[in-house]
Amino acid sequence: MGTIRRAHAVQPLTAIQSEYSMMWRNPEEELLPTLEELGIGFVPFSPLGKGFLTGTIDKNATFVESDFRSIVPRFKPENLEANQVLVELIKRIAAEKNATPAQIALAWVLAQKPWIVPIPGTRKLERLEENLGAVNVVLTPEELSDLNDALSKIEIAGDRYPAGSEYANRTGK
Repeated sequence: MGTIRRAHAVQPLTAIQSEYSMMWRNPEEELLPTLEELGIGFVPFSPLGKGFLTGTIDKNATFVESDFRSIVPRFKPENLEANQVLVELIKRIAAEKNATPAQIALAWVLAQKPWIVPIPGTRKLERLEENLGAVNVVLTPEELSDLNDALSKIEIAGDRYPAGSEYANRTGK
């Protein structure tokens, strides 16, 4: 957070981009409080957990070599299977809210702070339209509290990036 503070002191920052989702909540520890204190917006990438939180990826998924997920430990079959507990939670809430899992995952990010604007990646118009529908999903404060409590009890299996990779070295994770 020192880098953000130093940069903001030189030139006020408008927004910071970093990964954040139900699957990767580490920004809540230091990043989000720092951004809130300094009045800086947050633009989280991978709010759908690189597609995992859509509920369309299971242990049988395969990824072509050019797909980044093919090298990500979190997307190895054993980790995909272990992390299905998170998808099942999201699917249950989606059914209650008459929404898709992707919409629940995005609605959760949007509900965290009013200055958070997630950027889900999409290549298809129907996915874009689905993602936009997340703004119509209302999570009450009680639902959000219950959901955050449930999420805090789920341990995500698999690292975000391959050990020793450029990605892991840049993020320290």
